[in-house]
Amino acid sequence: VQLVESGGGLVQAGDSLRLSCAASGSTFSINAMGWYRQAPGKQRELVGYITSGGGSPHYADSVKGRFTISRDNAKNTMYLQMNSLKFEDTAVYYCNAAPTTYYSGSPRNRYLEVWGQGTLVTVSS
Repeated sequence: VQLVESGGGLVQAGDSLRLSCAASGSTFSINAMGWYRQAPGKQRELVGYITSGGGSPHYADSVKGRFTISRDNAKNTMYLQMNSLKFEDTAVYYCNAAPTTYYSGSPRNRYLEVWGQGTLVTVSS
């Protein structure tokens, strides 16, 4: 599986932005997909994730109510709609495909997950 993000850019606080993550390859093997972000000088953090089974997405408290994750299975693409952006949302956003349990903190095996290259989102205050 390969993941390619797109849609990052420079926006002002309060604006909206939509990121896309296109999956290719053995997409049938994807169990869940999620978005992470890493701000300068900080650790990577989970933004949210969605399972292939079609359940409701899960979100970090910091983005709940502002961000929405969706997926278009026909296009093998996951989206992150970001509204009411804040300066503190500035980060490199990464798309990830992994077993569902990884998103709830279970030990990770790097051979069982895939990362995109990341896309930079900069929010000016």
